[in-house]
Amino acid sequence: MAGAATGDIIRVRLPIPLLGRLLALPLIAAGAYLLWNVALGLSEVLASPGDARDEWAGIAVFAALGVAVIIPGLLVATFRGFVTACPGAGEVVITKAFGPLHVRRARRLSNYNLISITDDGDVNATMYEVNLCGGKGVEPLNLRSFASREEANALAQQLAIALKIPAKDYVGTEPDDDDADG
Repeated sequence: MAGAATGDIIRVRLPIPLLGRLLALPLIAAGAYLLWNVALGLSEVLASPGDARDEWAGIAVFAALGVAVIIPGLLVATFRGFVTACPGAGEVVITKAFGPLHVRRARRLSNYNLISITDDGDVNATMYEVNLCGGKGVEPLNLRSFASREEANALAQQLAIALKIPAKDYVGTEPDDDDADG
């Protein structure tokens, strides 16, 4: 489900790019391969009775490279995002999580005055986007993209009722020209 309303809190799951998750797999595999070689090298060094000072530099380099490669892969593979709106508290919290790391950014709900439904303008594979919009200077917040206009309208109407702000369908209209002022 794209959005869920629980009492006074509305939570919308942000879209997760599948391509990014697929591209993270080679990073994870390469990092795991390097760390596996570190484990093999450590077992060889610890099992040998002789002097192994020459081996530690290579093991340290492989360990550093393995960690440097696997961490970005794990972060991309475990990315998830949520927008939580609490009308009672008057705030919108954007949460982006990477594994156990959570980055939260709070905004005032009063900055947003419209839920818009727009299309991307592609005639072959149109995507309908539901956005939380404010006045000038407020960056629109893209909540979800849908393949069908009905799904986008349904989410926009649910959010409009819960947040008590209007929802407008701008599909098929020309975008405003901000540079036309002169």
